Amino acid sequence: MRRRPLLCVLLMLLPLFAQASGFTRLAELADKGFLLGAEARLLDSGELLGAIEPERQLSPASVSKVYLAAAALDRWGPQHRFSTRLVSLAEPDADGVLHGDLVLDGGGDPMLTSEDLWRLTQRLHQAGVRRVEGRLVVSQWRYGPVECITTDRCQAHSRVANAYSALLSSAGVNHGSWCVSVAPAAVPGDPARITSCDSPAPIVGIDNRVETQPDDSGTRLNAERVLRDSGDVMVVSGQISTNARPRTIYRASSDPARQSAATLLAMLEQAGIGVRDGAGVASTEPPAEARALAYVESEPLQELLLRTLNHSNNFMADQLALNLVESPRAGLVQAGGALEAFVTGLPDHGPVTLRSGSGLTPENRTSAAGITALLESMYRRPALFPSFVAALQSPANGVMRFLRRGSMTFQQHVMLKTGTLNQPVAVRAVGGYFRTRSGQWGVFAAIVNGTSNTPWLNWQQVLDPLAADLEAMIDAH
Repeated sequence: MRRRPLLCVLLMLLPLFAQASGFTRLAELADKGFLLGAEARLLDSGELLGAIEPERQLSPASVSKVYLAAAALDRWGPQHRFSTRLVSLAEPDADGVLHGDLVLDGGGDPMLTSEDLWRLTQRLHQAGVRRVEGRLVVSQWRYGPVECITTDRCQAHSRVANAYSALLSSAGVNHGSWCVSVAPAAVPGDPARITSCDSPAPIVGIDNRVETQPDDSGTRLNAERVLRDSGDVMVVSGQISTNARPRTIYRASSDPARQSAATLLAMLEQAGIGVRDGAGVASTEPPAEARALAYVESEPLQELLLRTLNHSNNFMADQLALNLVESPRAGLVQAGGALEAFVTGLPDHGPVTLRSGSGLTPENRTSAAGITALLESMYRRPALFPSFVAALQSPANGVMRFLRRGSMTFQQHVMLKTGTLNQPVAVRAVGGYFRTRSGQWGVFAAIVNGTSNTPWLNWQQVLDPLAADLEAMIDAH
């Protein structure tokens, strides 16, 4: 009789052991104090292959981007394009003079590039414009400057040593980052030659502290973009060998709209189109009666999503999320609200908290079961699924080399998105699809969060056991 309560408890726990058995290796991280959530199941049969507290709310980091991709495809479809226009209330006269301001109407293209600005410039020239008797105005009326709500982005306004913390604007170009090219001088000991990538004339300040060294001396460069009284300055230090190829460096700008204004102004001048009153930035919508003089369109959404997820591009993800908000002047909180509203329509998803589409916000929360519910919902939409799954990576062929771990079964039978955060706690998250040996489709998600008391967490600690667990599931089915 005394053994019966213990037996009942064991019988109650058997389903939990059976669920976790599919993630036997990954589950060992719990013994080290990490918080885990995981789930893997087959889609057509619904068979649960493994689970570890699948409903637990955890930070997904950049796995948040799968929510953004799904919501964007649901809203616009794979072939949607974003437009960027040059407009004016004036028309060029017979001499090609535009008597009024020239306005860049930022349409929220998350992948607007220098090439697009040059194409706009050429089309403006084709429209007969040779001089602007007014200002070049970059209008970010849809959104921007967007208030920063993460430490990285807030600090990036004054100084930054990366490109991933770029600030946001509906008129941002080149992912909100300055680009400079570093080339060796002809003679050792001379300063290196540093120029803007987009113009022979400087469009960003350069503080050159790079020395040219003899052949085969090695190249070591450090770069930081700082905001000074004169504007943005790229401070580049280190050395470069005389026989080294030019190196390209990207750093987030302090103001993406002003970066666009400076870049476009330089291109107009190169094309022989003078602008009398220089360039500025506005947050007001161009008048409805303004005439379009030139326009460019983005790549289709399915191409934008491939770039966003494959490279885990935070700028593109948050730009797309901001575009989901119907009203202008939105911030990241409103963008997160648009994503949460989309999730409410997903069957069996459960709670979710999204403060950004990029996952840079550590407050984002979802569960492994929620991620697999999202993945299943996209699998059930044949018109959208090809574009959605194409944005994920297979470990064997993806751009992220750290994924090339585990057996060939894991590398060739899995498509996934990863997420990484290191502050305020370590986060390693993965979600995606797999194909079993018999060709069945499955979904999986694994979220590992550290705490203030857990040791450092790297990808090897998560991917190696996860790959082994998934391989066993794939081979068994």
